[in-house]
Amino acid sequence: MASVCGGSLALLDAGVALSAPAAGVAVGLVSRSEGGHIQDYRLLTDLLGIEDYMGDMDFKVAGTKKGITALQADVKLPGLPLKIVMESVQKACDAKSKIIDIMNQCIDKPRQGRKENMPVMEEMEVEAHKRAKLLGIGGSNLKKLYLETGVQISPIDETRYSVFAPSQAAMDEAKARVSAALNTERTPELEFGAIYTAKVVEVRDIGVLVTLYSGMSPALVHNTQLDHRKIMHPSVLGLDVGSEIQVKYFGRDPVSGQLRLSRKVLTSPPPGIVRKLDKS
Repeated sequence: MASVCGGSLALLDAGVALSAPAAGVAVGLVSRSEGGHIQDYRLLTDLLGIEDYMGDMDFKVAGTKKGITALQADVKLPGLPLKIVMESVQKACDAKSKIIDIMNQCIDKPRQGRKENMPVMEEMEVEAHKRAKLLGIGGSNLKKLYLETGVQISPIDETRYSVFAPSQAAMDEAKARVSAALNTERTPELEFGAIYTAKVVEVRDIGVLVTLYSGMSPALVHNTQLDHRKIMHPSVLGLDVGSEIQVKYFGRDPVSGQLRLSRKVLTSPPPGIVRKLDKS
């Protein structure tokens, strides 16, 4: 029954619009019987339910000052006289009213403002190409954020994330940390269709990794975008680490968020092979 009182206080403290606070009380019975009839008895009123172990009845009543919202009774006797039942209900209602008066001294109406320790939930949007900075290796950034602030970030879709924080202060700290991590090095705005000078930082069998500006995560220029001819390795074009090439920017891939770059569109296609049909 104490949980009914505590639950009502918690709802009011959380700002839930209750029509009236509710309290609970337990009424126990200790009796002496002779010949199957109760000769003497005592009614015990409390919140803990100790009489359930020692007595002949455990009668629980919960409700507001104006009425009863729940009843529950455990009776260990063959039957109870109506007089004891009526007296139990009366004692329970009187005790319930007194408990509500004590509760009202603490809080008697729903809280109007937000508490400092009230949980907060928001949504945030992170561009696809910044996902790795947010998550970290194996989600290490999110795990560290949870351990240090108690804030949990869960993915909703490719770009949206749900953020749950135990308090507004924790939410503000987490948002500041995420913002700092995502904007450590501000990404220059690249113009669609513009031509940039790219520096080769790694040569792979499938293409070359290049950077367009300092601090940029390397972007792949695939072999198919290096030249009009079919090539099996970038080395056939004389490309090596440190080489500079001209590339054209075609925006970001809508799924992976990676840069789409092409060197091929800036080079002239090889001349066609002239075939002589005259066999003479």
